[in-house]
Amino acid sequence: MPRRFDRFNLRLLIIEWRRRSTANSDSAATDRTYALREPPGINKPIEEITARKRPRSFIDWRGIGILVTTREFVDRALGIAGEMLVTAGLFVLLFLGWHVWFNDVVQGAAQDKASASLSQQWQVTTSGQTEFDRAIGSSDGAFVATTPPVMTPVNDAEPFAALIIPRFGERYVRTIAESVDLATVLNNTATSVGRYPTSNLLGEIGNFAIAGHRTTYGAAFGWVDNLRVGDRIYVETENGWYIYRFRNLEFVWPSEVDVLNPVPQTTIGAQERILTITTCHPKLSAAERLIAYSVFESFVPRENGTPTEVLAVVRQN
Repeated sequence: MPRRFDRFNLRLLIIEWRRRSTANSDSAATDRTYALREPPGINKPIEEITARKRPRSFIDWRGIGILVTTREFVDRALGIAGEMLVTAGLFVLLFLGWHVWFNDVVQGAAQDKASASLSQQWQVTTSGQTEFDRAIGSSDGAFVATTPPVMTPVNDAEPFAALIIPRFGERYVRTIAESVDLATVLNNTATSVGRYPTSNLLGEIGNFAIAGHRTTYGAAFGWVDNLRVGDRIYVETENGWYIYRFRNLEFVWPSEVDVLNPVPQTTIGAQERILTITTCHPKLSAAERLIAYSVFESFVPRENGTPTEVLAVVRQN
């Protein structure tokens, strides 16, 4: 190789460059000379430079004889770990979508169907016009209080009533079972609403308290916050329909179990019939409890016919 192309033995390279002004320029032509000198310390043998480089370590990749450097191995491992984390995240999102939304739709529909079947078992043939849910009075205009029958105690997890809330939709009907056990009642596809065993029986003077999920497992009480003052709530049994009127909502801590007292949050004696609905708050959390209170309005015996709003739900299902 010619000596002038040997970069390790090159001593000095001079490049001359001249620039002349254009015809319209008044400045005289100037000559400039540039000298590019070799950086100090580079004139060393190739063997010496190579020897000073840090030796590269190799790893047998996957144990099949493919050698890679430590850095390449770490890069590949991090890439695989990142892909696995992204895939796991997608699976978690799909599971949440199924568990929180799609499962509620499917299980809620199954619970509506099961409750409607229970109501149909109690249907009887009535004669004459259907008696709507109106108050009973005397000829002089005085209001006559309705005394509903008191339900017969049942075994744990045994269905005994159907809950109908028109505000929640034309197809909304849920089965009420005894106890609030998760496995046998609240998470069950056939029930989803349970009565607190420590509360009063349906029809008794006092507090008839029930519980249900606000999200997941059909979300029986997912729309409690949509209730408006005066909304009717129907509890259907084999004897007929207990009609309640919604009054107000309350937020409490999970430890405030005195909402289940005959008169919620007090120790005085009860003088009227109350329906208390309890569920979790906020959605997807159990940090608090959302309580919905309703008061008993009237009772419609089954032989008198189906109330108007309930009849619409029955036809839809």
